[in-house]
Amino acid sequence: MNDDQVDVVLPCLDEAGALPGVLAALPERYRAIVVDNGSTDGSAEIAAGLGAKVVHEPRRGYGAAVHTGLEAATADVVCFADADGSLDLAELPMLVRGLADADLAVGRRVPTGPGVWPWHARAGNALISSLLRHKGLPVRDIAPSRAARRQALLELGVTDRAFGYPLELLIKARRAGWRVTEFDVSYGERAKGTKSKVSGSLRGTLRAARDFGRVLSR
Repeated sequence: MNDDQVDVVLPCLDEAGALPGVLAALPERYRAIVVDNGSTDGSAEIAAGLGAKVVHEPRRGYGAAVHTGLEAATADVVCFADADGSLDLAELPMLVRGLADADLAVGRRVPTGPGVWPWHARAGNALISSLLRHKGLPVRDIAPSRAARRQALLELGVTDRAFGYPLELLIKARRAGWRVTEFDVSYGERAKGTKSKVSGSLRGTLRAARDFGRVLSR
């Protein structure tokens, strides 16, 4: 799979402290599409100043931001990653090359140090991914970073606009007979001044659990 003309969708909510490092790590010919989801810390202006394409999604929600970014993309291949600095965007070409033999390439987080991944978030992820493997999906993480072909992803019809988006994507990919491949990706500390929208608070964790439960019950 050629790495040329890859769009990278980065959902963003108050990630001003992370964006310089995140965008600097992008490989050559990978274009950042920063989807501002209501930031109040100047994230959108910082991203634009660093050369990223910025689009705005006023509806709060991870899935809403991701879908808006997907619609704004124009490249045949689109990657998705968090904008908080926890993922190394220099590893994205590994996922893109995986599309030579798969329809969806996803990352499995491997912590780069102790305390990077809170135990409760890790345990929840292990439970959900075990359910997915039981359904026939060979994954051990809920796709924090991923690569797919834009048109195929649009046609898959993922409807969740909250934290359940990546889980619904995996479930619908299995139902559609997609070939899914998983790669280990580095998972480090978030940039100073940023906080996880899921594991960073009890409220975030409970909201994610609610959204995952809703997707699994369909």
